[in-house]
Amino acid sequence: MESKLYVGNLSYGTTENDLRQLFAQAGEIRQIALITDKYSGQPKGFGFVEMSNQADAEKAIRMFNDQELDGRRLVVNIARPREERSSSGYRGGSGNRRGGRGRY
Repeated sequence: MESKLYVGNLSYGTTENDLRQLFAQAGEIRQIALITDKYSGQPKGFGFVEMSNQADAEKAIRMFNDQELDGRRLVVNIARPREERSSSGYRGGSGNRRGGRGRY
């Protein structure tokens, strides 16, 4: 088991300091990262908290998963690595990019 936690269903108003105060109750924190949109800078409603060890991470899950913070029920579990993305660059969608008029 890892010590990095996924924390989801966060209010957009939740700050890193809010998470630090909460998760410090479970043990020592190594790092906190709130994820934001890379273009707008707006929060995406989730982040990651890395605890100093596995025992503190397990304790944090027991203490905070499904608990309320800023009016939202938190989802706290072990963070999973991002899935590998295809290097082809294909993003799907329709090939028909013409607009405007229909056929006669």
